[in-house]
Amino acid sequence: MGSHRRLAPSGFDRGALCVLTAAAAALGAVATAVPATAAPHEDTRTEVDRLYEAAEKATEAFNEAGERAGVLRRQVGDAQDRIARKQERINGLREQLGSLAGAQYRSGGLDPSLALLFSDDPADYLDKASVLDRITTHQAGELKDLQDALRELAQERAEATRRLGDLEKSREAVEKHKRTVEQKLAKARQLLNSLPSAERAAYDRASRSGRSDLPGPEGAGAASGRAAAALAAARSALGRPYVWGANGPTGFDCSGLVQWSYARAGVGLPRTSQAQAHAGRRVPLSQARPGDIVTYRSDASHVGMYAGNGQVIHAPYPGAPVRYDPVGMMPVSSVTRP
Repeated sequence: MGSHRRLAPSGFDRGALCVLTAAAAALGAVATAVPATAAPHEDTRTEVDRLYEAAEKATEAFNEAGERAGVLRRQVGDAQDRIARKQERINGLREQLGSLAGAQYRSGGLDPSLALLFSDDPADYLDKASVLDRITTHQAGELKDLQDALRELAQERAEATRRLGDLEKSREAVEKHKRTVEQKLAKARQLLNSLPSAERAAYDRASRSGRSDLPGPEGAGAASGRAAAALAAARSALGRPYVWGANGPTGFDCSGLVQWSYARAGVGLPRTSQAQAHAGRRVPLSQARPGDIVTYRSDASHVGMYAGNGQVIHAPYPGAPVRYDPVGMMPVSSVTRP
């Protein structure tokens, strides 16, 4: 299961728990009636596959929330810088207004007519009065600027706070769902581990067809130099573990592997499998070239990289390392050439 990011369907938790409980009971009954070498209970295998699929969707949803969190943190940081600059300007405006107010008070302490009467130089007084008028007009403009700046500052602070709050709520919800799915996966894994090793191996072979006898991709030609470099990076990750929400270098989820591989080739890709499906030009599966991005299922909740000769490299699911599998291991949603 590579990158995963869509919330599992509503009702998933209750359904998964019920089916797992029923499957465990069924296995207990089968164990007393059938030899230990019997094939895994079909319902159990089906339910485990369903759990893995739900986990992929949940992981992609978690990755998407994390990506949005990063964007929002940068936006909030930029907003805080703007807020600080505006606060400095506001402080300067307040100082200017204070100086102007003091000058006005000192100059306007007397009624203008009396000030003119007692002035030694009426012309000098008129000059000062003219300056005072200009100061008053300027003060009014500065006051308006201050009011506008304060209003903008308050709006930016409120917006930054709202967006940060929305993000935290979203992340909390996705993380909670992720924990729930992990619990279900742990139960499914526990159920599989209760089977004899031969049956577990049979399940692993059947699940997304992990195989070692597939021809290597050496003879296939990549669509570009960067695609070849990305494929080389993905091949260097063969055998590394599947890790929730990881994009290398020691572990990966499905979209994390694709993003990391293309980053090694100097190409920036989005974090989720759904976004990666739109990160280039779409091509038919029949025209796939090594390095192309292959997404699976109608919701593009899983992704791998085409390696040539009918294979993809991908991070399959928890417990399965980065490996080659047939490109048709699941229904293909799209093929994208970055």
